[in-house]
Amino acid sequence: MIRPLEPASEGHRDVRVWDPLLRIAHWSFPLIILMMWWTAENSKWALHRQTGLVLLGLLTFRFVWGFVGPKTARFSDFIKGPGTVLSYLKAGRGGEWTRIGHSPLGGWSTLVLLSVMLAQVSMGLFAGDPYDGMTGPLNALVGVQTADSITQLHETFFWVIAGLIALHLAAITYYAVKGNDLLGPMVSGHRPPLSGVAGIGPTPWVRAALAIMVAAGFAVWIAYGASPLT
Repeated sequence: MIRPLEPASEGHRDVRVWDPLLRIAHWSFPLIILMMWWTAENSKWALHRQTGLVLLGLLTFRFVWGFVGPKTARFSDFIKGPGTVLSYLKAGRGGEWTRIGHSPLGGWSTLVLLSVMLAQVSMGLFAGDPYDGMTGPLNALVGVQTADSITQLHETFFWVIAGLIALHLAAITYYAVKGNDLLGPMVSGHRPPLSGVAGIGPTPWVRAALAIMVAAGFAVWIAYGASPLT
């Protein structure tokens, strides 16, 4: 059985849980998704394409950061096996979970959200009609009929993301009612002290710079047609 850690006594410093780059990425995702929706609804296709490339770069960074970032940013820290997830659910202590980072269920929720956003932006890279308006930067790699099918799926799949976002917000509300504030730590990077638990330590800025360069370079490469693929 998973046992939550006990909160530390008063007088201890808050525990550092989330690094600044992860928090910037986290809060950027909903803003970009909202911008993507608005640009599509208002036929601002050039801006839609540019915003999609920003989202691609941000997702690329988040996936790279999931391997080289601080402890709580790493997939190995929060992606747990079925047994751990079931034990967490059976314990019925979701509102009392005090381990730093994502809970076993929250970890999978995070991975699913990142994956569906990546799927959506990937479809956008191939979407569009070269004879009628804007196309994604990799549209030339597929035929017109294939691009048309991808475009329709790209439009419909947005509602999958919207549904998952709604579930995410519902979960945050549930935990808040249970007395577990998830939003505060994602804003400040810290949470109340925990007995026997240290924070994540300083941000590895050298690895951060490399991750940013990889993400930006990949997004720019895609923006210019992923030469020599096209």
